[in-house]
Amino acid sequence: MAKNLPVQDFLHVDDIREDTLILKDKSLRGIIMVSSINFALKSEEEQKAVIFQFQDFLNSLDFPIQIIVQSRQLNITGYLEKLKDLESKQDNELLKVQTIEYRKFIEGLIANQVIMTKNFYVVVPFYPTVADAQSALKGIIGKQNTTQLTEEGFQQAKIQLTQRMEFIAMGLRRSGLQSTLLSTEDLIELFWSNHHPTEAETGYYPEIPDELKK
Repeated sequence: MAKNLPVQDFLHVDDIREDTLILKDKSLRGIIMVSSINFALKSEEEQKAVIFQFQDFLNSLDFPIQIIVQSRQLNITGYLEKLKDLESKQDNELLKVQTIEYRKFIEGLIANQVIMTKNFYVVVPFYPTVADAQSALKGIIGKQNTTQLTEEGFQQAKIQLTQRMEFIAMGLRRSGLQSTLLSTEDLIELFWSNHHPTEAETGYYPEIPDELKK
């Protein structure tokens, strides 16, 4: 009979701290959330400029990146709850009726069609090896085909990862794209939503304990 293994056994992530993913092979990952642009509304010249700038950005990279596009049904559960709370606290009857009608309109709109939202992410890796950073080896200890990342090694590797992410952000800005680094809390919510898609689209995200946000 198969044992019930915890979800963590199937994940490649060993830890999340200081806005950084630590994988089980002790390599690091940072994730950048990227804005979108309405490419179709730009002129032909502007479109070509964006394409050429993004091409130059990709050609300038000397390390691999992963681009992820996440499509998900828009979750407005919290927004509807705020509207209900506003209704109950509204003293003006006319405004209260208008708020109720507006909430019902939004609920009907969502019920009749699925509204999707897209999120764009860039995953930036760093492997603390000789090929990537000789200094990071000071914090790596090999033992019986396993790898242990010390605090010193983590901090050294994180500096290298941060430099890569800053380079990525600068290249994206030149292409007209805004970006932001996902925090520890953001990373936890992202992984939770990926493994709980139904709850992420229709309910509330779980509250993250303060000790996990660090």
